[in-house]
Amino acid sequence: MWIITIHSKKGIKMFEFSTEKEARDRFEVMEGCKILSEVIYFNDLWLVES
Repeated sequence: MWIITIHSKKGIKMFEFSTEKEARDRFEVMEGCKILSEVIYFNDLWLVES
């Protein structure tokens, strides 16, 4: 899961995306102070083992 967090004078907004490509495409067009994060759950064994 990918999360974009945007900080603005109006507050903090978070947007969730399923794929990295989808998140990066949206990240490029969003304005403001923004952070792109990947969320990895420890119960996703295929991610932990790689």
